[in-house]
Amino acid sequence: MLIMDRDAPATISLFAGLEPQASDALLGLIGLFRADTRSGKIDLGVGIYRDRAGATPVMRAVKEAEVKLLAEQTSKAYLGPEGDALSTDLLARIVFGENLAASDRLTGIQTPGGTGALRLGAELVRRARPDATVWIGHPTWPNHAPIFREAGLAVLTHRFFESQTGSLDFDGMMADLAAARAGDVLLLHGCCHNPTGASFTAAQWDEIAALCATRGLLPFIDLAYQGLGDGLEQDADATRLLLERLPNALVAYSCDKNFGLYRDRVGALWGLGESAAITTLMHGNMLSLARSLWSMPPDHGAAIVRIILQSPDLRTDWRAELEQMRTRINALRGALAAAHPALAPIAHQRGMFAMLSITRAAVIALRETHGIYMAGNGRINIAGLRLDTIPTFIAGLTPHLPIV
Repeated sequence: MLIMDRDAPATISLFAGLEPQASDALLGLIGLFRADTRSGKIDLGVGIYRDRAGATPVMRAVKEAEVKLLAEQTSKAYLGPEGDALSTDLLARIVFGENLAASDRLTGIQTPGGTGALRLGAELVRRARPDATVWIGHPTWPNHAPIFREAGLAVLTHRFFESQTGSLDFDGMMADLAAARAGDVLLLHGCCHNPTGASFTAAQWDEIAALCATRGLLPFIDLAYQGLGDGLEQDADATRLLLERLPNALVAYSCDKNFGLYRDRVGALWGLGESAAITTLMHGNMLSLARSLWSMPPDHGAAIVRIILQSPDLRTDWRAELEQMRTRINALRGALAAAHPALAPIAHQRGMFAMLSITRAAVIALRETHGIYMAGNGRINIAGLRLDTIPTFIAGLTPHLPIV
């Protein structure tokens, strides 16, 4: 006879209620690429910039700023939940221009990368308007919807891109957004759309601003690639237009690509309020939420950005190297577009990414037969190519492209 000890605690499986999660497809692609022993393999999967040698270098200005930081930094003490406030202020001038950056209607704090900025903004929206729906174009960066859903917000998609033609479906987008309610959020890529590279025209940005104004929508701008499209100033034009015309906005920013600070996780979230009083309220809530999410953001990368933007010489060199990166990407776009008629739209798109109109089976065939690696939806990182590897890429790709 089994005698139970009534005082013994019951065994509870605390985590049995968790659901299995699918592994990240892009992370899996990294492993497959590394395991491939073929010498001519091409990696177009992970979204990092690569130079002509296939390397992701530390930018010259970053290296010099790190030397300066090592020599001059006197403490590793906490800076507070706002992080390096001067770094965020200097970045604001790059993003918004001097006048808007100095406005008492704008406030911002440092975040752990652009992802941290998006999540902080999502939490801010959830706290302010828990019933808001976030409207996101399809396709988009795969992490967008999970970030907002994990913050407890509803997410709906609108039409954005027609893969067969490689062009925007602006009419479809505007038709879908007719269902948006006042107080809803419209997520927008400020430039260099990930994954399509497609861009709104100036007239279309005007229509988006008018839509947000008339329907009471909050634009939430994800600006992760400033300087890699049409230029540092030009890539900020749409963001500045929206903030100049609308009473409220959120802007999530990343320094991963344009400063090459991928692993240092440097970003910022800015909020625009309809009045200085509202902006002060937003700032206090940003700090409160940041305190609960990560307490204090990492300082090293933000300090590097501050040192670069404070130094005229380093700032000039950073901008020159960024321009070289942008020029390389756009030259690759032109070469791809000229190589096959079905790729012609790529020349007019911007940023590191483009989406090929091919099937998932074709993606697998390209990987297995030719050692060409890309995301399952046909997204390619153009910076993973070189001018001398484009012929090999086109030769493998051509049988899978639509006839034009």
